[in-house]
Amino acid sequence: MSTSGRSPHHPPTVVDGGLATGLEHEGEPVVAPWWSAKCLLAGPRRELVRRVHAAHVDAGAAIITANTFRCNLRTLRGVDLDPGSGYAWMVHAAVGVAQRAAGPRARVAGSVGPAADAYRPDLVPSDDELREEHRWLAVELSRSGLDLVFVETMNTAREAVIATEAVLSTGLEPWVSFVCGDDGRLLSGEPVAEAARAVSGLGATALGVNCTTPERTGPALRALREAYDGPLFAQPNVEDRTAAPTAEGFPVGVSPEALAEAFAGWHDEVGLAAVGGCCGATAEHVAALAARFAAHPVGSDA
Repeated sequence: MSTSGRSPHHPPTVVDGGLATGLEHEGEPVVAPWWSAKCLLAGPRRELVRRVHAAHVDAGAAIITANTFRCNLRTLRGVDLDPGSGYAWMVHAAVGVAQRAAGPRARVAGSVGPAADAYRPDLVPSDDELREEHRWLAVELSRSGLDLVFVETMNTAREAVIATEAVLSTGLEPWVSFVCGDDGRLLSGEPVAEAARAVSGLGATALGVNCTTPERTGPALRALREAYDGPLFAQPNVEDRTAAPTAEGFPVGVSPEALAEAFAGWHDEVGLAAVGGCCGATAEHVAALAARFAAHPVGSDA
């Protein structure tokens, strides 16, 4: 799998969609403080996670993301979990479930999310706390046998830099993505271009945008491309958060076909190394992306 994908003549790698969305569709509540990590506590719930992963692989995902977004120290210390047994086993359980689902067909990536809240840059902890917490998770991901990590949904440049440094210190490959608001800016208000320069200078392998609406993803990708000449990727949030949530979460606001069409335009414009989805993106969205880029790579003569 190559990430040297700026040219629109080369179809991008397909990444999975939203794990939490798949769990909600399986009837599993995904709520604070555990979010999706609670499914790692028992065998039957782990099977739900495996099924969601496997559905995305079956749909054409070449990379799936282990359920470690909320397997961080801050979350695990704050839930009803016996600290006597430690917390590392949850990271390894998440990776093991993903590896069983992937088999030889897909690569498994770890997930390092914000230590506090993905949508609250004002809650980002101190630098010392970030270094401790991101280092712990990066070490456990490296011990689990992975080589790729999504440092994702970063809402400040400061945390993105510290998390990327932690991943690099363990020898893992970081793909770093940001959650953006309007005008190509992080939720903190910082220009995504400045954050891109900071993490690319450290050695991030690829940069992207995730958990961002499709309307905001395009401008953010263009801002990234102006600042960064390497591999880009995107995983938009396709939920309709203007609607009331149901037992299955927020309704999907962007169809698989519409998402594939949006990606075709972005790929043609900036060149993408990888495409996928975040919240709201189902195996059907993954299948639409796989079909679009396998059958009709944008910019090709096919």
